[in-house]
Amino acid sequence: MSAPNEERESHEADDVADIGMEDDGGYETIEDVPIIDDIEEDTVVGGGERDAEDGEASSIIRHECSRDSSFVQKDKALGSPGLLDTSVEDSPSIPDDTPSIRGSAASSRPSSALISQASAPIHSPSPSLRPFDRRFQARLSPSPASSPRLLSPAFLNSHSRQSSLASQLPLSIDGDESSEPPWEIIRWTKLRKITGQVFSELGKRNFGRATFLAVSSLIAIGTSKGLVLIFDYHQSLRAVIGQGTKAVESGPVSALAISADHTTIAAGHNDGSIYTWEIARPSNPFLQIPSIDRRQPSLSHFDGHVPGSAVLHVGFLGTRHTALVSADERGMAFSHLATRGMGAVARIVKTTRILGRYPENMVPLPQPRKPKPSSVLAFAPLPLGNAEQVTDDMGLVAMLTPYLLVIVSTTPIAQTQHKVSRPKELASLHGTMCAALAWFPAVKLKVKDPNAAGSVSRTKLAYSWSNILTILEVTEEEPSIEGGRDKPPVLQFNARRRWKADEAIVAIQWLGRTVLGILTLTQRLLIIEDSSMNVTGSFDLLQRHIFHTDLFSAQLNQLVEQLDEEDPSMHGVVADAFHMSFRAYKGRMFLLGFNDMAIGTLSNWADRLVALMEAGDYIGAIGLATIYYRGEAEKQTVGLPEDDASRHAIVRDKLVEMMSASLKYAFMTEQKREEMQGSEEKLKDLARVCFAACISIDDMDFLFEDVYSWFEENETEGIFLEVLEPYILDYEIRSVPPAVLKTLVSHYTKKGSEGRLEELICRLDTSTMDLDQVTTLCKRYRLYDAFIYVWNRALNDYITPLEYLIKLASQQAVVVNGNSTKGFDITNASKIFPYLSYIFTGRIYPTGEQLDDQEANIAKSDLYSFLFSGKTSASDSRSQHFPHLREILNFDAPSFLSMLNEAFEDSFLNGLPDSMTNGGPDHGGGDVQNTGMSMNRQYIIRILLEVMHSGKYGPEDTVYLDMFIARNLPKFPQFILLPGKTLHEVLVRLCHYAAPDIADDCQLSVEYLLSLYHPPDLQSLIPLFGDARFYRVLKSIYRAEKQYTQLIQTCFADHQNENALFDCIAECLGPQSQATEKQRREIRDVLKSHASELLVVDVERTAISIESYMPALHEDFLRDLDGRQRAQFVYLQAILEPDIRDSEHTRNPSQQLNRDFIEQYVRLMCECAPLHVTEYIEVLKSSDLRLEEVLPSMEASGIVDAAVVLLARQGQVQDAMSRLVEHLSALEAVLTGLLDSATKSPDAASTREAVNDLLESLQKYVKVGVWLCRGQSKTSTWSAASPSMAMKTSKALGQQLSADETLWLDLIDVTVRIAKNVSAAINRDPVKQIFSSEQSIPDLAISLRTSVQQVFTALLNHTTSGRNSSAGRPDLSFLRILRAFLTRASVSSPSLSELRSVLAAIFSAYAYEESLLSLANSMLDKDLFIHVDEATKLRQRGWRPLGQVCESCKKRVWGPGIGIRVWKAWEAKNQQGEQQRRLKWQKRSAIEGDRWERGKGRAVPDMTDSGHIRDSRAEQALDAQGEGQGSQDGEEELGPLVVLSCRHLFHRKCLEEGRKREDIPSGVAQVHGMELEFSCPLCT
Repeated sequence: MSAPNEERESHEADDVADIGMEDDGGYETIEDVPIIDDIEEDTVVGGGERDAEDGEASSIIRHECSRDSSFVQKDKALGSPGLLDTSVEDSPSIPDDTPSIRGSAASSRPSSALISQASAPIHSPSPSLRPFDRRFQARLSPSPASSPRLLSPAFLNSHSRQSSLASQLPLSIDGDESSEPPWEIIRWTKLRKITGQVFSELGKRNFGRATFLAVSSLIAIGTSKGLVLIFDYHQSLRAVIGQGTKAVESGPVSALAISADHTTIAAGHNDGSIYTWEIARPSNPFLQIPSIDRRQPSLSHFDGHVPGSAVLHVGFLGTRHTALVSADERGMAFSHLATRGMGAVARIVKTTRILGRYPENMVPLPQPRKPKPSSVLAFAPLPLGNAEQVTDDMGLVAMLTPYLLVIVSTTPIAQTQHKVSRPKELASLHGTMCAALAWFPAVKLKVKDPNAAGSVSRTKLAYSWSNILTILEVTEEEPSIEGGRDKPPVLQFNARRRWKADEAIVAIQWLGRTVLGILTLTQRLLIIEDSSMNVTGSFDLLQRHIFHTDLFSAQLNQLVEQLDEEDPSMHGVVADAFHMSFRAYKGRMFLLGFNDMAIGTLSNWADRLVALMEAGDYIGAIGLATIYYRGEAEKQTVGLPEDDASRHAIVRDKLVEMMSASLKYAFMTEQKREEMQGSEEKLKDLARVCFAACISIDDMDFLFEDVYSWFEENETEGIFLEVLEPYILDYEIRSVPPAVLKTLVSHYTKKGSEGRLEELICRLDTSTMDLDQVTTLCKRYRLYDAFIYVWNRALNDYITPLEYLIKLASQQAVVVNGNSTKGFDITNASKIFPYLSYIFTGRIYPTGEQLDDQEANIAKSDLYSFLFSGKTSASDSRSQHFPHLREILNFDAPSFLSMLNEAFEDSFLNGLPDSMTNGGPDHGGGDVQNTGMSMNRQYIIRILLEVMHSGKYGPEDTVYLDMFIARNLPKFPQFILLPGKTLHEVLVRLCHYAAPDIADDCQLSVEYLLSLYHPPDLQSLIPLFGDARFYRVLKSIYRAEKQYTQLIQTCFADHQNENALFDCIAECLGPQSQATEKQRREIRDVLKSHASELLVVDVERTAISIESYMPALHEDFLRDLDGRQRAQFVYLQAILEPDIRDSEHTRNPSQQLNRDFIEQYVRLMCECAPLHVTEYIEVLKSSDLRLEEVLPSMEASGIVDAAVVLLARQGQVQDAMSRLVEHLSALEAVLTGLLDSATKSPDAASTREAVNDLLESLQKYVKVGVWLCRGQSKTSTWSAASPSMAMKTSKALGQQLSADETLWLDLIDVTVRIAKNVSAAINRDPVKQIFSSEQSIPDLAISLRTSVQQVFTALLNHTTSGRNSSAGRPDLSFLRILRAFLTRASVSSPSLSELRSVLAAIFSAYAYEESLLSLANSMLDKDLFIHVDEATKLRQRGWRPLGQVCESCKKRVWGPGIGIRVWKAWEAKNQQGEQQRRLKWQKRSAIEGDRWERGKGRAVPDMTDSGHIRDSRAEQALDAQGEGQGSQDGEEELGPLVVLSCRHLFHRKCLEEGRKREDIPSGVAQVHGMELEFSCPLCT
């Protein structure tokens, strides 16, 4: 390695002395500014240096927290309430009457008032409550809902320009979420001495203005006069570098760097020069690296900065003073290595270019292409860490240009190690152009980091383009065995994380190994942890007036100002440079402003806690400390280690100390005690944060001894207990001391909240309870769930609680005059069943948690033995066998059997494996302890049959046993074996159920039983099933026996499932049915006899089913629907117009149904769906309907359009038109009458609505008339035959109208008459008044004229469509019809004035439409011409060349001095084009052959042998031109010119010859075989 360890240790020992400093931030020296240090890492040397004092963060915490040992003894903390009065107003709190768990009742109600549906006695269950389908559930939920407490201190959501996101207040301030925390996020201190010496008027005159800042163990400031000022941390000026030297002549200092050992400084200047100085000897430079003017022949082979190009970045490589790197504003970077020698004269500096290109005027040979504008936006060499790495000897340098990130190794030779382009998101340069980067070297770790390899962290590079930040990690590849040690190391660069900011990033500095300080374009400082890329703090530095300057716009403006038509955003800008003003060293941040200099540091976790305590918000302080302890905040930002053990050791003691001080503060003084006692919510908040803190640090002793003692001594223990409740319900606290439990019971019983108390007891560990006290209290307040829980868990006794519950149940309620005995507690007695259910299924009662297998087996064995052992004394009678079982059955047999049904599902009753049994195969059940018997399902059922069929239980109880057996036998056939006689008796008893409300349960049980048991005399049981109305059972039997007739009859009898009738019909009569013909006839008779019942269920489905399987029964079913026209219509609609989705039922009615059904359907449709009649008739054939059968119904219903359609299809076109004219006349009469009486109508709105409806009807029927006329005209021929076409027009007009013309005449006549009469009625003044408010009179008139216009338009289109046909002159038909109409009008109305106005309006509308079309066409033509003209002009404009010479041969080709040869060449080209056009015309004319000879005096062209025309004059001209093109004035002609899109100019011949020359790249490409496409050799 180049730097020995001894040298590194000397660097690490160079600590900064504790020196005085005047400031405005409260710190005495810069060293007193708290450092954000990593506990696990040692010193970092170089640009990312860190102090290595062990335990420095701890000492800072001790220093800050020791200002007052109790944290709150100062008058400032005690006297100011701070956040105490308001911080808890918005904290979550739950009233006392809120249920503790989801679904439970209010806390104030006792458990005896809570009756669970599952545990309530069921003497007569309803069909909806199936007793064997339910599961017993205790009142306490096994999974409590979210408890009403503060789960964890929450972060605020404030995201302002100045906010701390790492550790927000857990409780909001004054209810305002946007309030800022009381601590300073970054504590800034103004360096007054430095500011006075540098930024004063005297300092500016002596030294110049500050231009650059560099910081290490000393502070270096470059000035505009070329000087460097060196300050120590006393703010004392130690040296002024550059005075009296050439450095002051090199311009302002534009870059600074301090060596790794802090003894040497390098300065770059505006003229391109670099000087290095030893701080101890500032009189003469240590090295001088001048700029190089490569235009001088003697310097053309040397590398160096161009004169006048400012050095923007400079840095030392490793620990050497003679190895530097630098970069300038032109985008060039260099490596400088000086040899060792005796002084500056003897040293030789070797400079190597590592990035960029020289300007064109500095290059002796022309470059192949013009370089893009560039600059080095960010630049930094890799500093050394305290862990040796292979990169230490490689001299890595990272550089950011507008296009690339380049990482270059400078030793032993310059080599690119990594290169990556700008992110795709920033492909467009229309944003803000800026970049920044910063290295953090590898360091040793005291605590292993999971993200690091071993005990050394990885080297990291943070870089950004615009607003995208990327973290790059550098690692070394494992060397291969073949390469050996001599092979150079190979580095890997991996982009681990990426983050996108809201605005552009202009500077980056590492504040710690995982903490970044980022400065944005708007001068906002962001604190980010690179592990999560979360913004943990934000601070506005706009008021700090940070120094910045424009360094890059001169080079890069042309990049961001390029116009991109596809990018609609604004042109980008080049941001000012901030890298010279924002520096970080050992966690401290230094800012160089325009008028001052400041130092700042992030507040650590201790500062923030102290700030909260001093503000009086001790609740927030405890909550925030709990967050720090848990590691839920960004730890590195506040100076806490990532390792949990180290962090817990630091925070734990302070957290306990803060809780003690806070409790003392809250209860110590009389005034505070009274204030706190009057504010219950504040005490609750204090208790909540103490609970959360003690649970986090796992210190229950402090919680129940110290914290509880404070609340108890001040008589506020109730608040403590209320806060304790949700922690118990969430199982976070499982045990409490006996004294606290006693107070807990007393507190809740006094409040009447026995239910809540019971829940708490059932979730506590019973090992710490006083059993006598708890069980006595449970019995007193009837807390039987808690009583059972304590007895089970504390004593493992499951029998005693059951005996106590049986005793409650044995107190039978003797009903006397409607009143029961007072001692009977049915609610708690019913807890027998959920208790047994839980234990028999291996669960803890009442919480539902699972029991251990061994404990569960013991509990089950005890309870089964207790219930089914059958032990009695000698004096007991036979009826006293199984006394406990009998008492439970006497209390509630259905609930007991339902519980047992659930218990049967447990594997305990399956028995032990054969290898573990002692009794052979007969012992199939679980061993019951101390009885010598084996418990199984067979045994339990035998006991139940014996007990319940002893004669003491009635059918209302025994039926539940039968259901129980029927349900469980199919589920456990391998464990339950019963004789057939018993099963037959069970079936019979199930059919004789006592109450109708359990009929459905009995039928379901029979279905279960018949799935396994097959009675030999099943047919004898069918009447029994029928009497019991077990229709599902009967259907199953008939379906299995293929008795389809009985199946259908059963479906009709089952009124509760009537919809199943249709599925049953499909099953019995469908294509897959196996019914015989006899059965089908029987089914037909059944359906016929039950037709009315089937129609009542669903008419539509009935019709579909009959149509599919029994279409012959349609008449019978329709007969049953006589008098119900709507039902008949639905029935016929289902078979005549089936749904398209039911493709199997879709049929053509004209082919498969008789005409009577169709006619009846149409008649019914006229009444039920009149709007659908026309649509339906159009799809029918003419033979499907008889006109005389349906026409009266249509006319009666006013469906004239359908009648017209039918008449036209029957050929009665004239009759159809007559009926239509008659209907239109009727509508006219109604409309005119309505208008005449409009003034008498009290409701003007109804009148307007009626008029509009009539107008719509008129328009509709006019369209029907047009349809009728068009249809008739298509099927007929014109009356004017071919021989009459030669007749005169007058004779043609005088012919008699044909039939189709008469139709048009009638329609026009009635339409015009209606328009005339209605228009006259509308124009009356009374009618105008009615329509003036809602609808204008012109609108009504327009609707009338529209109808007339539609008729004339249809007639014109029809009569002019056949004008070119040879059949006749249909265009004369319109004139004949018009003439006949006018003749008829003159007869009916001698005065044609009104008619004339109507017709004039109609024809004026035609003229208006024609003018609109003409105007539109002219506008379109004009618009099209404009676009074509613009395109032509743009095409002819072409491109203007950049120069006047060919870029290849350098010959002048146009412009002044070119001579006359260009003009002659242009004339020759025009002449050649004219001759070619003439030859083309002559060739085209020769093809016409003998047409040459027809013209008078035309010459015959000279033809060649091949038939081509020869023009001797043209050939001579071309030959002469060809000869003249060879040369002119002794110069070779190079042919036409080519102007490319880049505006470079070439001879075409030069481009074509480029393919044959090696020095000019090929620029010619073949396109389509003929045309040539060229590319510029200079731009490609």
